[in-house]
Amino acid sequence: MHYICRKYFTLKITDLINKEGKTFFSFEILPPLRGKSIDALYEGIDPLIEFEPRFINVTYHREEYVTREYPDGHVEKVSTRKRPGTVAICAALKHKYNVEAVPHLICGGFTKEETEYALMDCHYLGINNVLALRGDPIKGETGFSPTPGGNRSSLELISQIQNLNSAKYLHEEMEGPAATDFCIGVSGYPEKHFEAPDLQTDIAFLKQKVDTGADFVVTQLFYDNQKYFEYVEACRAMGVNIPIIPGLKPITTLKQIELLPKVFFINFPTELKELLDRCKTDTDVKEVGIAWGIKQAKELLNYGIPSLHYYTMGKSQAVSRILREVF
Repeated sequence: MHYICRKYFTLKITDLINKEGKTFFSFEILPPLRGKSIDALYEGIDPLIEFEPRFINVTYHREEYVTREYPDGHVEKVSTRKRPGTVAICAALKHKYNVEAVPHLICGGFTKEETEYALMDCHYLGINNVLALRGDPIKGETGFSPTPGGNRSSLELISQIQNLNSAKYLHEEMEGPAATDFCIGVSGYPEKHFEAPDLQTDIAFLKQKVDTGADFVVTQLFYDNQKYFEYVEACRAMGVNIPIIPGLKPITTLKQIELLPKVFFINFPTELKELLDRCKTDTDVKEVGIAWGIKQAKELLNYGIPSLHYYTMGKSQAVSRILREVF
């Protein structure tokens, strides 16, 4: 009996950037909702594979709480997770597409032990790139509350990952523990994180993340390239010299015109806002969004960015049309 062994090549994101020497394509996806088939995920990915993505980020969202009332009148607040874990999905993506898959790791909702288990799973599966994030507050809460026994900030999470890279595990009794080799990505905010008092303070915190062990940055989405250019220059001036990958998302619906600035704390440039204000239908918005996305991508390519990184949310059509025009 003959067995066919498929060989997987695992590269760090920083190695990919150095190896390519030119701008490539990457994107981020949402895991399917609980109860959905992974085939629904593949449907949003398959049309993008022809553009040879170098890595795919897989998001993770912390638990939510629902109230359940029982027949005896007892009421209980129960934790629920609407989407499956990212590590299993990343393993599936590597198996199907032979592409680097990058799971989001968040502080909220996990103890340090649970985080270590997740990192061990990544290590065993050959997933050597992770995105370390604090994560959002629990839905309905105004501020972030760390999980008891968990990491309180992205700095602590990065430090825990770096400890594993130095073979320092949580429990001393381990004999001959192996060092991991994780490449650590973090978030960046060209228009500042909404909790930061100003951009300089936000970049100073990013510098702390770099000093703690971050290897690359993926930015929040933006629509004004000048904001990104100025952000990169300000980061470099403060000693942040790791790759800064721009995050992009084409606007496709009327609802997003109001929603995106509120949810992501960003601004539309005047020219784009004027174009969007003339739109009457989702189709109108989509065409404006794609045209703006093409213009934005071409300018970024001329700037020499590491990757055009798209937040697809499982929708591939608009991104596909942009990529056909720029690659």
